[in-house]
Formats: sequence, structure tokens, C-alpha cells
Amino acid sequence: MLRKTIFLLFLSAFVACGPGKRKRTYSKTRTITVEGSTEDISSRKSKKEERKNTKAEAIITTAMGFSGTRYKYGGITKKGMDCSGLIYVSLKENDILFPRTSYLMANEGERIKVRQVQKGDLLFFKTSKRGNRINHVGLVVDVKGDDIKFIHATTSRGVLVSSLREGYWNYAFVKAMRIL
Repeated sequence: MLRKTIFLLFLSAFVACGPGKRKRTYSKTRTITVEGSTEDISSRKSKKEERKNTKAEAIITTAMGFSGTRYKYGGITKKGMDCSGLIYVSLKENDILFPRTSYLMANEGERIKVRQVQKGDLLFFKTSKRGNRINHVGLVVDVKGDDIKFIHATTSRGVLVSSLREGYWNYAFVKAMRIL
């Protein structure tokens, strides 16, 4: 009996001194020391954001280089290109491998709301009265308030920049995806 009492006292003393639950407080900024240097986490986030913006600008620049190129179904050159070919080539030239067709592209990335759209995001459309799948894609090149400009290839006018505010594109719009 004495052993049990001593054991229970020992056990209760051990448990009472254990770590238990502690309320943790976090500050919004932290300092991390790596090999003698200090770096604020918020500056690391902004550097990551800056790299993403730089990548988006590079992709947009590549796509804009095809402005005026005539439409050619399945095309991926300056001689002719279709909408998904434009996106495919622009991403590939910037070291991003992506599916070749718009309906497969639509499965990649993170779906976002229109009000969250930024440069470098992709917009997907259904332009065919027949069929019920995505068949058109554009790359966002500029966002000013509610006006979203995107580059794409149309059968009638080739590669050009349009606005999502235009009735036809607004009506055909299905979703926006973030890939960067």
C-alpha cells in the first residue's frame, strides 16, 4: 500500500510539472538569422511576390510578342497560332510546362474569383453553342479596377488584347485560374 501511495504521489507530481497547454502569442513579424544575416519574414514574402510578378511580366511580354499573329488552329508559331497555343508557347518559353489544350489547361492551378484576378492569371471561356466544355483561354495582361485586359487568339482577328467587360467575352466567361 505504501508503494502505491508513493507511486501515485510521484505520478501526480510528475504530471503537474509537465508542459501542459500554454497560450502562445505570435507577433506579426519575426526575425530569422541565417548564416549571420537577419531577414524579416514580411520581406521574404514580398521577394516571393516580386519573383512571381517578374515571372508574370516575362510571360506577358512573350505573349505580347505574338500580337497581330493570324489565327491558325493548332498553331504555335508566328506564322499562325490558336488561343491555347499562345498560352502554351508563352509559358514554355518561360520554363513552365503546361497542357496544350484550353480544356486541359482549365484543370491546372487554383481557381480564383474575378475580383482577385492579377496579371499572369488565366481566363477560360465557353464560346461554342455546341458542346459544354471550355474551348478558349486568355492571359491577363492588365487589371485596372473592374477592367481586366487579356491577350488571346481569335479566329477572326488573330492574337489581340481584349477586355473582359466586352459583352461577348463577359457572357462566355467561365472561370479564372491562378497558375503562378
